[in-house]
Amino acid sequence: MIAIGSDHGGYELKLEVIKHLKDRGIKVKDYGCDSTASCDYPVYAGKVTDAVVSKECELGILICGTGIGMSMAANKVKGIRAALCSDCFSAKATKEHNNANILCMGARTIGPGLALMIVDTFLDTPFSEDERHIRRISMFD
Repeated sequence: MIAIGSDHGGYELKLEVIKHLKDRGIKVKDYGCDSTASCDYPVYAGKVTDAVVSKECELGILICGTGIGMSMAANKVKGIRAALCSDCFSAKATKEHNNANILCMGARTIGPGLALMIVDTFLDTPFSEDERHIRRISMFD
């Protein structure tokens, strides 16, 4: 199951991503927000990171206006490896090399078509499990 959350700036893109994931047959748990009314992104980053750390959800997706705030908030949590991605190459590399467990995107910086390609790349790319990548990731904590 994929945990997903957004603030008001990412709300509309979040809805498109949820539809896309469901169309792919992927279970999604929406942690909010529920409208375009102004809200605080750290609240939703916290809900998604809690779901990933507790293993209630396998991976997470966070969306705000730029993706920067969400990625900063998410990476404060031990065990989270959140990556802000604006292209498919970065989404592929962060899964292969960093075993990222949360994808962050900016709704105001990329269009929905690219966002869905980034989501697919992130979800479909396995971690390489190369010894050097495992060693480097272990240094995070």
